[in-house]
Amino acid sequence: MTSVAGGASGGEADEVLLARAAWSRLAEPGDAVAGALVGALGPVDALRWLRETAAGDLVAPVGTGVGLGSGADGARRLVRSAERWASRLSGLEPARELDLLHRLGGRLLVPERDGWPSRMEDLGAGAPLCLWVLGPADVPALLERSVSIIGARACTAYGEHVTAEISAHVAAQGWAVVSGGAYGVDAVAHRGALAAEGHTVAFVAGGVDRPYPAGNARLLAAVAAHGGALVSEVPPGSVPTRTRFLLRNRLIAAASRATVVVEAAWRSGALNTAGHAAGLLRPVGAVPGPVTSAASAGCHRLLRDGVAVCVTDGAEVLELAGSGAQVLDERRSPERPGDGLGAEARRALDALPLRRPAEADSVARAAGLTLGELRSALGQLELSGLAEQEAGRWRRSGAARHGSGQNVMSRAPDKSGRAGIG
Repeated sequence: MTSVAGGASGGEADEVLLARAAWSRLAEPGDAVAGALVGALGPVDALRWLRETAAGDLVAPVGTGVGLGSGADGARRLVRSAERWASRLSGLEPARELDLLHRLGGRLLVPERDGWPSRMEDLGAGAPLCLWVLGPADVPALLERSVSIIGARACTAYGEHVTAEISAHVAAQGWAVVSGGAYGVDAVAHRGALAAEGHTVAFVAGGVDRPYPAGNARLLAAVAAHGGALVSEVPPGSVPTRTRFLLRNRLIAAASRATVVVEAAWRSGALNTAGHAAGLLRPVGAVPGPVTSAASAGCHRLLRDGVAVCVTDGAEVLELAGSGAQVLDERRSPERPGDGLGAEARRALDALPLRRPAEADSVARAAGLTLGELRSALGQLELSGLAEQEAGRWRRSGAARHGSGQNVMSRAPDKSGRAGIG
């Protein structure tokens, strides 16, 4: 046999691959009992125990030390699970499934070998038993700098626009985009990353050889062909089911540094993913939408409940993921005349006429300042290039006039201190 990980058959190493592949067929995704058993005994010994139990050769399973609780309760859980797993032992052919993956150009990732995405370990006993991968990407390296972008299948034009902009920006900055390969927001997220010549990873609910939905087959092929990957925890040939879709969501949440929901209805699978991310202490972002849009009701729910923070574009998404981007500095609005002035200088600037210069005492009355306070403020304004005097009278400088847009206080005060026409 040829090892799918890219080398000759290697005895014990291949035995681990075969056992992990077998367990991914025997146990459904997220089976914490299987995860605890494999974690305690190792995949090879755990599979041997199951075969002996199914054959009736093992009198009692080990309840303690497997992480299933002590005494009879842990043993009962293990026995019930073993009955479910044993029903799939007949016809089990992990070597055939590994060969099929190898022919497709894929590989199997297992925790015992280099190349396992360490973030998956945060799922504890519910971590995937192995990952079937199709595509050339170094999956752990991509996931180390990645963001999950998810949302409604029936997304709106607004959701498509925002998703495309966010995913393209994230990919253009050298981050990978992770999603689920579904219609709607998922598909747009993958396309946005590819359009920016970036990398994207799709976690699928069925086998990597069975692109689903069929309408996205070309897109998923492009994901795998252009430096990305299709990833599944079930073997080739496996059928995606509703339960597997929901359990797949935990992988999307665990894979990345942050999860962003662009659009989601009040009841949406995207909210399930966001819940997994929050439970793993991953940052969660939500894009707000029109308050009248049912497609954004789930996002608003996440924001209201404090599960997510508001994000509106790619820069904010990368900030959420901890990229170190200085979003606020980048977006500082252009400075206007008078920004950074103290209260008295601000009032003096507001009271200065735009065109016809005025006496200092008239300006002081209009500003509600003493003459001494005004003179001090005028000195500051003159040094800042915002005020100028002409024959002892004061008005705004040209720079202040062009950037002002002031209201009635910008008019020249008359001698009574009331604003007049400048």
